[in-house]
Amino acid sequence: MDVSRKHGELMGQRIKTLRKSRKWSLALLSEKSGIPLSTLSKVEHGLLTLNYDRIQQISEAFGVSFSEFLSPETPQESVRAAPTGRISWALRGSGLLVETQKYNYHYLCSDLRVKAMIPIHCQCKAHTLEEFGDLLRHDAEEFVLVVQGRVEIHTEFYEPRVLDVGEGAYIDSRMGHAYLNAGEGEAWIVSVNLNV
Repeated sequence: MDVSRKHGELMGQRIKTLRKSRKWSLALLSEKSGIPLSTLSKVEHGLLTLNYDRIQQISEAFGVSFSEFLSPETPQESVRAAPTGRISWALRGSGLLVETQKYNYHYLCSDLRVKAMIPIHCQCKAHTLEEFGDLLRHDAEEFVLVVQGRVEIHTEFYEPRVLDVGEGAYIDSRMGHAYLNAGEGEAWIVSVNLNV
């Protein structure tokens, strides 16, 4: 089984576990999250994964933080009782992989729950806005740094800008935005999201 399918199945299991613990039907979760019933069914069966925006919608519907949703193994009580010197290593190849048409997200440090920031190592796949589709928006602020290739940032209020390795931007994620691959090879960013 490939990594993306494994993570898709884990995400589906997590949604099903949270849904069943609340005695919710898929229809009720669809209503609370605003995500179509057919999409939720595919996710629960491991046939589809969700992007950042959709994971945030699911988390909010369940009343759990984004990081709690991504890290179901750690009991919340042990995290809150933990000393303030917590650490989680973002080692090469680690993190929860979520593949979408627009991006390949690697959610880093997903073993920590109840955290303020969501660090993501992300491959930008689309080369044009037409290929990308609608701009994404979510209730957060984010910092992005190009770590490989060239990335063109599009937002709904500003002119597009191409960034090279070592360059970044800080944006209000409620503004529609897209990160496009502006080069020949792969384009990767590190994005740190702070939910607001």
